[in-house]
Amino acid sequence: MSRTPIIAGNWKLNMNPKETVEFVNAVKDQLPDSSKVESLICAPAVDLDALLKAAEGSNLHVGAENCYWENSGAFTGENSPAVLKEMGVQYVIIGHSERRGYFHETDEDINKKAKAIFANGMTPILCCGESLETREAGKENEWVVSQIKAGLEGLTSEQVSKLVIAYEPIWAIGTGKTASSDQAEEMCKTIRETVKDLYNEETAENVRIQYGGSVKPANVKELMAKPDIDGGLVGGASLKPDSYLALVNYQD
Repeated sequence: MSRTPIIAGNWKLNMNPKETVEFVNAVKDQLPDSSKVESLICAPAVDLDALLKAAEGSNLHVGAENCYWENSGAFTGENSPAVLKEMGVQYVIIGHSERRGYFHETDEDINKKAKAIFANGMTPILCCGESLETREAGKENEWVVSQIKAGLEGLTSEQVSKLVIAYEPIWAIGTGKTASSDQAEEMCKTIRETVKDLYNEETAENVRIQYGGSVKPANVKELMAKPDIDGGLVGGASLKPDSYLALVNYQD
């Protein structure tokens, strides 16, 4: 089947509500049709209200950068998946290497978040990826496959068919280094084969797999030409309207 490409900006801890509105106003009339390429911005929680309002009626989809696995309770500082859904958020990034590294999130935490996001009618973007040390030791496949298996634990084939998986080699995030398109394709293919082994071929053909790690207008076409790469999870290049538009309109 044909998978709709998905280009997702991950703003990380950048942009304020005013900048968010200015960004959306600059891009919203130049986005591709959502059936051709899905254009997504995942923003800090403090910007989501402004982003959702500014993007209303456009082809810009909205995601959050994280959430908790409980809908409510005594969890100071966390974001409720139920409230994100109520606001109109469609996607939530989980398991980003910065969350795993700086905030000590485990595979078990990420799996609980995936289940909570699906339970609230949104789509997780499940991140995975190895460090430079792991790659140099020749254990990158083993590492990423274990992250995928743990992250998908207990999810149905129907849920996984709707899932987005983002492969981000940690050594390529914000470093200016990019995995070669062949390296990126090799791992994305391994991820798809892992989904096939865990579920079935149909589920593996449905799941969308992004590459992330210094994706920019100069390399997006080469990456997107690969058969198992269905999109990009983009950091710095998603903060400027012109570079974001170049990414989502890569087919032109």
